[in-house]
Amino acid sequence: MRMMFKQAIGRLEIFAGLQPSQITEISDMVELVCLPAKMVIFEQNTPANFLYILSQGEVSVRYKPYDGPQLTIARIQPGGVFGWSAVLQRELYTSGAVAEENSEAYRISSAALHALCEKDPDTGVILLNRLAGVIATRLKSTHSQVFQMLVEGVHVAAITERVKEGRNV
Repeated sequence: MRMMFKQAIGRLEIFAGLQPSQITEISDMVELVCLPAKMVIFEQNTPANFLYILSQGEVSVRYKPYDGPQLTIARIQPGGVFGWSAVLQRELYTSGAVAEENSEAYRISSAALHALCEKDPDTGVILLNRLAGVIATRLKSTHSQVFQMLVEGVHVAAITERVKEGRNV
């Protein structure tokens, strides 16, 4: 059973190419969690204890600005990573996560990841570089989504103003 778990971990893109000994070390820190549909996995501004790698299902990452409605900023598909505030040594998650359907994810505690980086800096550097790539891609995507929402909001506001003034739309 443990061997199958280790093989599944090794097939995840974020761990691809690692040596068998590195995969063994990582798999000892990882647990598989079931995430029923609509389950709140973590909420924004709660302690950032775990990094998650989705193995099946779909998870939405949601952000609530202090002066606006909650926004879905990402939809995580299998192989995707979420909860990376835990890796960035942030005390709290900067967004929340909800299972959109019955899902499963591998999770690794923040403490275990940091211990791995201290114990095996080579593996730690590889993981942190891969996570940095994931984060950069997500931030680029989020930036585009927020920009589009702002543009649409400005457009809707302009139309509303024209309607109020009785001008053609």
